[in-house]
Amino acid sequence: MENNNKKITGKFGEELACEFLKKQGLKILERNYHYSRYSEIDIIAKDKDTIVFAEVKTRTNTKCGHPFESITQQKIKNILKAGLYYLGTTKEKHKNYRIDIISVLGTDSPKIEYLKNISLN
Repeated sequence: MENNNKKITGKFGEELACEFLKKQGLKILERNYHYSRYSEIDIIAKDKDTIVFAEVKTRTNTKCGHPFESITQQKIKNILKAGLYYLGTTKEKHKNYRIDIISVLGTDSPKIEYLKNISLN
C-alpha cells in the first residue's frame, strides 16, 4: 500500500509541476518519457528555443529530507542520457537544452521550488 501512496503523491506532484511550468510560459511536450528501465524523464517541455528535461520530486513532509536531497548525480546522468536520446529522435526545433528540477513539498498547500539548468559536478 505504501508504494501505491508514493505513486499517487508522485503523480500529484507532476500534475502541479506541469501547471507551474505552463504558468512560466513553457509548453509541455512529453510526460514520463522512458528511455530505459533506469532512465525516465518526468516532464519534457519547451522554453522558447530550449528543450527542458524536468525531474519532479514530491514529498508530503521533510521527515526523510527535502525533495532536492534525493536527486543524485547518477539520476542527473540518467536524465541527460535519456534527454540526448530524445533530442536525437525528436522533430522539435531547438537550439539548447537543459535539466531543471522541481520540488513539491506538502499536499494541503504545496510549496513548489524550481531550480533551472542543473549541471553535473
